Amino acid sequence: MTSIGENTSKNNKNEEEEYIEIKGKTKLRRYDSLDLESSSVKGHHAHASKEMSWAVVLSLAFQSLGVIYGDIGTSPLYVFGSTFPNGIKDTNDILGVLSLIYYTITLLPLIKYVFIVLRANDNGKGGTFALYSLLCRNAKVGLLPSTQVEDQQVSNYQLQLPSHHLGLSLKLKNLLENSILAKYVLLIVTMLSTSLVIGDGVLTPSISVLSAVSGLKEASASTFTEGRVVWISVAILILLFSVQRFGTDKVGYSFAPIVSVWFVMNAGIGIYNFIKYDPTVIKALNPWHIIEYFRRNGKEAWISLGGVVLCITGTEALFADVGHFSVRSIQISMSAVVYPTLMLTYSGQASFLRLHQDDVTNTFYKAIPGPLYWPMFVIAVLAAIIASQAMISGTFSIIQQSLALGCFPRVSIVHTSDTFEGQVYIPEVNYVIMIASVLVTLAFRTTEKIGNAYGIAVVFAETITSSFMILVMLVIWKKNIALVIIYICCIMSVEFIYLTSVLYKFPHGGYFPIAFACLLLSVMYIWNYVYRKKYYYEVENKVSPETLREITSHSNFCRIPGMAIFYSELVHGIPPIFEHYLGNVPALQSVVVFVSIKSLPISTVPPEERFLFRRVNPRELYVFRCVVRYGYTDGRNEVEPFERLLVEKLKEFMREDFWFHHVKNNQGDIVEIVEETKNEEEITKENEEEMEKEMEVVEKASCDGIVHMMGESEIISGKGAGVGKKIVIDLAYNFIKRNLRQTDKALDIPRKRLLKVGMTYEI
Repeated sequence: MTSIGENTSKNNKNEEEEYIEIKGKTKLRRYDSLDLESSSVKGHHAHASKEMSWAVVLSLAFQSLGVIYGDIGTSPLYVFGSTFPNGIKDTNDILGVLSLIYYTITLLPLIKYVFIVLRANDNGKGGTFALYSLLCRNAKVGLLPSTQVEDQQVSNYQLQLPSHHLGLSLKLKNLLENSILAKYVLLIVTMLSTSLVIGDGVLTPSISVLSAVSGLKEASASTFTEGRVVWISVAILILLFSVQRFGTDKVGYSFAPIVSVWFVMNAGIGIYNFIKYDPTVIKALNPWHIIEYFRRNGKEAWISLGGVVLCITGTEALFADVGHFSVRSIQISMSAVVYPTLMLTYSGQASFLRLHQDDVTNTFYKAIPGPLYWPMFVIAVLAAIIASQAMISGTFSIIQQSLALGCFPRVSIVHTSDTFEGQVYIPEVNYVIMIASVLVTLAFRTTEKIGNAYGIAVVFAETITSSFMILVMLVIWKKNIALVIIYICCIMSVEFIYLTSVLYKFPHGGYFPIAFACLLLSVMYIWNYVYRKKYYYEVENKVSPETLREITSHSNFCRIPGMAIFYSELVHGIPPIFEHYLGNVPALQSVVVFVSIKSLPISTVPPEERFLFRRVNPRELYVFRCVVRYGYTDGRNEVEPFERLLVEKLKEFMREDFWFHHVKNNQGDIVEIVEETKNEEEITKENEEEMEKEMEVVEKASCDGIVHMMGESEIISGKGAGVGKKIVIDLAYNFIKRNLRQTDKALDIPRKRLLKVGMTYEI
């Protein structure tokens, strides 16, 4: 059988299925695409699966209260104060703002995200990268090298081509596929949206915690000055980020009861204020009050939208965190708990303000009945801590997706739950966000300034999501153009109006999320650009079996005792760095296995299904290709058991491959094979001896010692490269690479038996 990595003409032939049949027994399929075979592992069920029991759905819905909704749930702490920074001039303005809050929360978090955007999840994963991944699979718009023809055979690939009777869908698909500019724009906008969501993860803890702790200043201004409030907030932020390592599962169960109490008490206080002060605020359900508000205030009303939009902070986390929970669980928790609670809370605050206009700067604490002040303060601080969890968890999710697509520098992904898929923790990112959040709190010091920055990050990210949703509706869902126009008019138009308002505050703190996003975007694009260039270089220069045969046939080439495990990122073929190694060291262990580590989106891969082998011809070289598949909860740090298991599985493969090769050579065109062990009566003594000799070679090699070999490529710009390319590759990329986690540490390879092979790639 030919190996993975031969020329294209041979690969096309080898992609066909090969069988050997004996006595009509069960067939074993074989493919030359290791990626294709990796899709055969059973057990993957996304959270969106219909098989999920109601008990699990309700459990996830409860957890989601403590993870997703802390941000939007604590927005009543600062919305009215941010909307009226200069005070209330007309009591009817309260009705206008309350009406804006009603319809903003209804249109964006509830209708847009919960009932539309969540349906566009990518096999249970959310975020902008999920939308981008869907578009790349359904239209050839991806620039990432990971896309391959064989991917379409994966069970959850769900490729859908536009229907021919929907001409607009087909035209749009062709336009995207034929435009290089469109492909680059989609990728860059995806990275920008990701950067903005990460920026939300920095700003959310700052504004939420600072708003809650400001209740101390309200209770005793002489004791708790602004400086003390800021430093108490900083201490709480450090504590919050320190508990992230325990995982979303544990944090969610710990926080959910607190957030539940927060919602219940807010709803109760809202009802109390609504009845006691002014029940007529229910008139805000009439959107005419919005028109009257703009008539009275003109430009000031437009500027105030930057404060109103803070009522939907954290809604991007609904989509980004869907991988931590499920679509159904989020729909239940939002519709049954969060949405009605927010309506009651804001209605109660508006009723209070109708009679206490001077208290608008700190509406939340002023509207609390006296006996409940300190209990609500404690719960508010705890809820503010929890509010940060939503964007932090969402940040981890989208970074994991971007890392898998080669759009983010190498970081450590820690899976924190054995029960629920997608719950991850990223130590490096956690510490970076913590430091940035603390610095923002110390620099801005007030919620008003942070709110100016926060609004831009929130609305910008939501606008990008809506833009992607239009493409999804047309290219993937193939919706009628009339429905898309309704979406644009009812939702996107509202977001664009809010975007114009928040951009007005750019000089007053709004510059921070833009600058932060641009910095992250630069890092992500540089990494992705070099990643793609390096990948294509290795594919174009991979070692063919003919080249390998030629090298090993030289008179000065020798085989030495032992087994070499050569780690490579290529799933197909032998990396060019191996040829570089043989060119300088004309010696090779008696058995060589090229290992590629691959993660699958399932909780665990059974040991019997973990290894996929192929043999590289000629057979007498004893060179093998292997893909090692792991689930997200499988450990990878037990080196010696890994080695033993690899050798055992290699011998099993060799036994099967021997009979495959032998029967095929003796039966010509008959290409079928059984899975079970062959009877000794069917095996000649000569063949038995030949197979045992091959087993002895592998066993002796493993006993003589196993050495781990890893390519350490240095990327530099090629000759004649421009100044820009030299800056990107020679300076920026190599600086990022030097300051990140090394591959051997990520795989926990024993350093005493590790041999690094260096090679320079000129790209």
